[in-house]
Amino acid sequence: MELIGRKCLVLGAGKSGITSAKFLAERGAIVALHDRKEVETWSDAARSLKETHNVGLIGGQIPSWLLDQIDLVVISPGVPTNTIPARYVDRKDGEVIGEVELAYRFMKGRIVGITGSNGKTTTTTLIGELLKNSGIETQVGGNIGTPLVSLTETSTENTWTVCELSSFQLETIVDFRPNVALGLNVTPNHMDRYDFFSDYAAAKHRLFMNQTADDVAILNADDEVTASWATGLKANVVMFSTKQELGEGLFLRGDELVCRANGKEKVLTTRKNMTLRGIHNVQNVLAGLAAGLACGASPDSMRETIANFKAVEHRLEFVRDLDGVKFYNDSKATSVDATLKALEALSDGQGKVVLILGGRGKNAPYAPLEELIKANVRKLVLIGEDADNIESQLGNLAEVVRATTMQDAVEKSFASAESGDSVLLAPACASFDMFNSFEQRGTVFKSEVQSLKSKVEGI
Repeated sequence: MELIGRKCLVLGAGKSGITSAKFLAERGAIVALHDRKEVETWSDAARSLKETHNVGLIGGQIPSWLLDQIDLVVISPGVPTNTIPARYVDRKDGEVIGEVELAYRFMKGRIVGITGSNGKTTTTTLIGELLKNSGIETQVGGNIGTPLVSLTETSTENTWTVCELSSFQLETIVDFRPNVALGLNVTPNHMDRYDFFSDYAAAKHRLFMNQTADDVAILNADDEVTASWATGLKANVVMFSTKQELGEGLFLRGDELVCRANGKEKVLTTRKNMTLRGIHNVQNVLAGLAAGLACGASPDSMRETIANFKAVEHRLEFVRDLDGVKFYNDSKATSVDATLKALEALSDGQGKVVLILGGRGKNAPYAPLEELIKANVRKLVLIGEDADNIESQLGNLAEVVRATTMQDAVEKSFASAESGDSVLLAPACASFDMFNSFEQRGTVFKSEVQSLKSKVEGI
């Protein structure tokens, strides 16, 4: 892909946009970076590009004379693909791609791509560790936090680049082709961006569109959507399941995680060997094992890695035990289904759950939580913009208390919990009403939990 002298517009002045603008400018492109916010409010890293890389900075509306000159638009994941600049340039035969596609055109080696509504980050991180610990040259990036374009320089012909991919990123791929692609699950999410659930699922399915018979597609047999993708793919399909024994594939049988292929089977590890909690994490481990095998990782090495693999930060992360009350940070549970999986993991008959819910809603119903709330939740502690909506849907299932801040939520949750209970932050909502990100929300939660004093007088 020739970039020297090419006139490029990068949409979105966040981490992805900043990295893309630098990448383009360093390869001789003429670059403008745009964001709807005024330039004065941008981050220092974004504003500094004018001096360090000669990047033009545009806040607010883009003048039409500039759009007439642009022949390449690179869209950041948070920017809708139907935005006017992208549509305008596309109509006049310019090229419109995302940062992932841009990276792919310069990336060396082979790629593992992971998508799904839940479990992406845990599975991506796990696969990275499985490959590295087997002596395979590996790097990890994408939606997990490191833009793929920043990994192009460190990629070699022997590198496996393991990348987490969101539906937003997959909307703008063109030629991107993962050698190993994983579809973990597809459940309602981002319905504030998509008109229909089928549109969201179709974006996820794009991960597999450029694969060939030389590639591997790993799919969850227990998820209705991903299971339906098994027919029609060009890649070699490997299924995994926690609910059924498969004639071919990876599955859970009692305590054993089994691989069955070519009429033979091998126990790869056991649930007792895992530190991760919940059946959803068994699914993640099965998917990770399937990817590891596809990439040539050693089964013995993978077993050891899984035994030592801890929960990723903000994903059902154990924080503290105080007076017999365990605190878990699952701030990444930004969808109803993710919260459902966290509740299932903690519903082991060893006490009730005090559940902190709320934030900026995504127009998805909370009804899937009803059964577990009835059976296992002692109290709902509601925060954020969608608290009224959540209470209207779930308020008759458990006692409800409102909290105005995370400190307030943590204190009220602890006061409500009994010894043997768990306090779970799994909000089922985005964080942007009260925090800059789910990471900040989880960090504040952990800080407030660590600040708690024992209920026992004198301690």
